[in-house]
Amino acid sequence: MSTAKKSNLLAIIVMILLFGMISFVTNLASPMGDVLKNQFQVANWMGTLGVFANFIAYACMGIPAGNLLQKRGYKFTALAAVAVGFTGVGIQTLAGLIEGNTAFGVYLLGAFIAGFSMCMLNIVVNPMLNKLAGGGNRGNQLLQVGGSFNSLMGTAVIFLTGVFVPSIADAKIEQVFPLMFIALAIFAVAFVVILFTDIPESKSEAKIEEKKSNIGPMSFRHFMLGAIAIFIYVGVEVGIPNVLQKWLQNGGLSVETGAEGIAATVAATYWLLMFFGRLLGAALGAKISAKSMLTAVSVLGLGLVLGAMFLNPTNSVNLPVFMGTEGFGVANVPVNAALLVLCGLCTSVMWGGIFNLAVEGLGKYTEKASGIFMALVCGGGILPLLQNFVVDLSGSYLTSYWVIVAGLAYLLFYALVGSKNVNKDIPTE
Repeated sequence: MSTAKKSNLLAIIVMILLFGMISFVTNLASPMGDVLKNQFQVANWMGTLGVFANFIAYACMGIPAGNLLQKRGYKFTALAAVAVGFTGVGIQTLAGLIEGNTAFGVYLLGAFIAGFSMCMLNIVVNPMLNKLAGGGNRGNQLLQVGGSFNSLMGTAVIFLTGVFVPSIADAKIEQVFPLMFIALAIFAVAFVVILFTDIPESKSEAKIEEKKSNIGPMSFRHFMLGAIAIFIYVGVEVGIPNVLQKWLQNGGLSVETGAEGIAATVAATYWLLMFFGRLLGAALGAKISAKSMLTAVSVLGLGLVLGAMFLNPTNSVNLPVFMGTEGFGVANVPVNAALLVLCGLCTSVMWGGIFNLAVEGLGKYTEKASGIFMALVCGGGILPLLQNFVVDLSGSYLTSYWVIVAGLAYLLFYALVGSKNVNKDIPTE
């Protein structure tokens, strides 16, 4: 009994560390978009292609990775994911050594391959944490704990990018080499740790041949709508700070001096609030249902985004921000920016809540469902691309947040109506 508990604890720690790796590599793509935009002198939407490549990989790898997990198990899939991630980041690093526009294409290729790895890791981490906690509220709680570390690593990479790239206008890919080397080292260490860690497998992954059936995860309405919800959620989570940082860098601040630095710290504070929000979600996860939590943050998020869109940007507030090695400070920013930063508290708990609601009651279909679920994470690349296209089309950064409003409205619908399991008659054992 004691041995089993220790084994599960080690497995939980490994899964949480992998959660952090996902965020470190994924969040690097957003500031790298600004580097690409300025180094290669391209439009806003083209600068977002690195994020797009990283997330569109989920659409290609989601279902195959889900099948791999079902046939080969958690440990094999995690090791394969780490190896693929090392390759992807390695190619991104090589892009900094190439002259001319070819470097742009090589970087996008590396981002695409790295996206394969992030997808595979997500497919391992989410169902495993949910399963180790026993599902239900406890599953949501453990997912929020993993999400907290995810946000912490996401915040760290934004700050570190600001340290290594003090001037976005003059930035080059090679300036971000230290972060890429850190990522490569993390992948190498993770491979060794996972190799020697006992990861519990379930019978559904133990290479059991199942009879062919027309029944699958998509037979459950709440899962199908949940997959759409995750597509939208990841786009909302990435899109809010992505466009916010661009707005502040390009005229959103009344005082131009230090605009780049202020924009970076404000955007990073959004991710830091996600960290605190997930800690709070973890503390409350066993007491408050995922449905109630998702409903509350969707309503609050809608209010904050609408306020940011319609309030006068000339009204400014002093926003407490985290300035990396300098600690906490205060930045004078438009009230709109402050409201968008606060959205980090809302988006923080959405991932765990949606995943928990979508896979609840799926039983033996959970692993395959996780693959489909991850394929829809590509929304993190598609919605920000759409949002930046609206910016180019309308000439207004704040107008593009109608894309976010529509997304949050759907998430509210899913929490209130779409998450109900109306297919309880389908056998899941």
